[in-house]
Amino acid sequence: MTPFAPGNPDFVANPYPAYAELRATARAHHYAPTNQWLIPHHADIRTLLKDRRLGRSYRHRFTHEEFGRTPPPAAHEPFHTLNDHGMLDLEPPDHTRIRRLVSQAFTPRTVERLAPTVRRLAGRLVDDFRAAGGGDLVAEVAEPLPVAVIAEMLGIPDADRPLLRPWSAAICGMYELNPGEDTAARAVLASREFSAYLRELIGARRKNPGGDLISALIAAYDDESEGGSRLTEQEMVSTCVLLLNAGHEATVNTTANGWWALLRNPEQLAALRAAPDALLPTAIEELMRYDTPLQLFERWVLEDIEFAGQTLRRGSEVALLFGSANRDPARFADPDTLDLTRTDNPHVSFGAGIHYCLGAPLARLELHASFSELLKKAPRMRLAAEPEWGPGFVIRGLKELRVQC
Repeated sequence: MTPFAPGNPDFVANPYPAYAELRATARAHHYAPTNQWLIPHHADIRTLLKDRRLGRSYRHRFTHEEFGRTPPPAAHEPFHTLNDHGMLDLEPPDHTRIRRLVSQAFTPRTVERLAPTVRRLAGRLVDDFRAAGGGDLVAEVAEPLPVAVIAEMLGIPDADRPLLRPWSAAICGMYELNPGEDTAARAVLASREFSAYLRELIGARRKNPGGDLISALIAAYDDESEGGSRLTEQEMVSTCVLLLNAGHEATVNTTANGWWALLRNPEQLAALRAAPDALLPTAIEELMRYDTPLQLFERWVLEDIEFAGQTLRRGSEVALLFGSANRDPARFADPDTLDLTRTDNPHVSFGAGIHYCLGAPLARLELHASFSELLKKAPRMRLAAEPEWGPGFVIRGLKELRVQC
């Protein structure tokens, strides 16, 4: 019987012993409840992330029927239309075309221009948090910062920003393993509402363009000179939703999971407080490795693959266990030890290959800003209540993290 139990709250709270057992027994495990191959080793995951015989989608090559899959229910169509036109779930050539256009907003120079804004937002949030004597770090610091940054990039008005996080949370529920009908219903409703909102905003920006990313995407949509590089309106909508979802979920959970790890390792926290400028760059990478927010990443098998003595048949699915890879002793010395000075740290938290996280530089900037502000302005921050993990496993994070400043 596999130790992998994503529906078990005890497993979600601490999946790492189960990962160790998976790594010790095989390179690939068939998991019957989701009909997936679990891949637990760092080297294998790095290799498979770059293997073009695997894909985030199969629809660029096969129909559902040709691939041996049952089409999703018609009632789920609004979610799938929104999700399937985002570059995370596309393969070349569509993925290449959209990523090339969107990547212009995430160049190192562009991200560096955002740095003063990110630091200002982080400073204001931490000032308010400290003035209140603390509270829930998730709701009051970790969540608002990346949502505000992405909203600023997209040009979403301040008054509308409270809508974003609930929409995102509902949509991301569909990325868990075997989501139920209640989860699907919430995701469909959020997909309808978010899509309608963005189409209205795109219409307004088309009449009155600004310096925001939506205006830039409209320019790409309208520019016939780029030929095949144009975006459809659906691709614009899906791209904006993806940027919000991917642009904040990981950052929120890295912040909360990271502080929980630090509070459980007081000697490491003391070292970071003593030399934040020197340690923060490696500390942020180590916190992403130690308790990665994205525990699992799925890929479809597009061609039969001989792997680890198994034949992975076309139409099957692999589940790449990022959380296991980041604790693999074959790649990391003392992997279950939090070491903020770790420099040899090729974690897979941002993925690899053509789907490597486009927003990784922005995520690092946001994490550096929020950790720096909290270390500086709340130097005696301490735990106020034992936290509880959220129900999600694929996107894994705390429900809240209550602290006192």
